[in-house]
Amino acid sequence: MFAADLLTKVVVVATIEPGADIRVLGGLLYLTQLRNLGAAFSFAEGATVLFSLIAIAVSVVIVRTARRLHSAAWATALGLVLGGALGNLVDRLFRAPGFLRGGVVDFLSVLAPDGRIWPVFNVADSAIVCGGVLGALLAVRGIEFDGSRSAGSTRARREDRSA
Repeated sequence: MFAADLLTKVVVVATIEPGADIRVLGGLLYLTQLRNLGAAFSFAEGATVLFSLIAIAVSVVIVRTARRLHSAAWATALGLVLGGALGNLVDRLFRAPGFLRGGVVDFLSVLAPDGRIWPVFNVADSAIVCGGVLGALLAVRGIEFDGSRSAGSTRARREDRSA
């Protein structure tokens, strides 16, 4: 995801001028180029440094947790979140207006240009959301990082009763 995010952002910056929206799939999707100085959905635009530091902390925690992973599903979930966090962090580190304050390149707009219906996003944002949803589903199902089921999970209790 990290490489896909970086590649798509490089292509977008090189080929789409800000404000020059490209209609795709009959208007279901628009390609655009916006810079997001905040978090998801342009939330808290003045806190770019804070979001940069959070992305660094999340990345460190995921890398440290990776040693304990024996579950392909958890590895996928955390890999998606890590790839997305690093993709947006690279923008915050190296794009204008400066180090830790850079604008994240967003370029996918659903149903209307410029995020009129749904906020403009990028590949990294999609990876973070998909990884977060997968992680939440794994946690709800009681699946641990090692692939086992937690003793408190409903399914584990049913399996214990039927044995």
